[in-house]
Amino acid sequence: MRRLNALEPTEAPDKSRELLNDIISRSGAVGEMVSTMAHSPALLQGYLELSRAMKRSKLPRALSEKISLALQEWIGCGLCLDAHAAAGRAAGLSEADITLARQGTSTDAREAALIAVATRVLAEPSSLTDEDVAELRAHGWSDRIIAEIPGLVALNLLTGSFNLLAGLEPADKTA
Repeated sequence: MRRLNALEPTEAPDKSRELLNDIISRSGAVGEMVSTMAHSPALLQGYLELSRAMKRSKLPRALSEKISLALQEWIGCGLCLDAHAAAGRAAGLSEADITLARQGTSTDAREAALIAVATRVLAEPSSLTDEDVAELRAHGWSDRIIAEIPGLVALNLLTGSFNLLAGLEPADKTA
């Protein structure tokens, strides 16, 4: 059940209107989540900046989607799960890859290790140890990739929790 309504640019606070109009001029439209985030200019700007920054991550796109699927499964955002499954398919993931990612793993041991740590960064960050980082390095992950994991986790927590609070659900669940 929708708890917050999407805003048209004309209804949005000034800074949000500016941000929405910029997106519309570049992309033609904004999605439900973004137009609903427009209630808070600070949130909308922060989301857009973090999202743009994480697109410059060195994580391979398919792996980023696997991690996002694992995180969103834990967070429980159906809208995000649908979006990341579609993005994963577009990045070349099979249905088996998507299923495994939602279970927090992968057939590739390197990827499975990274997915597991990302899930722990979300669910129990205080449990992370030197050994966890050493294991990621032993799997060949660079410090840059390891450092980018909390950013991807933060982005997923932001979008998933916002959608759940706002009551945004996949189209088939709102009908």
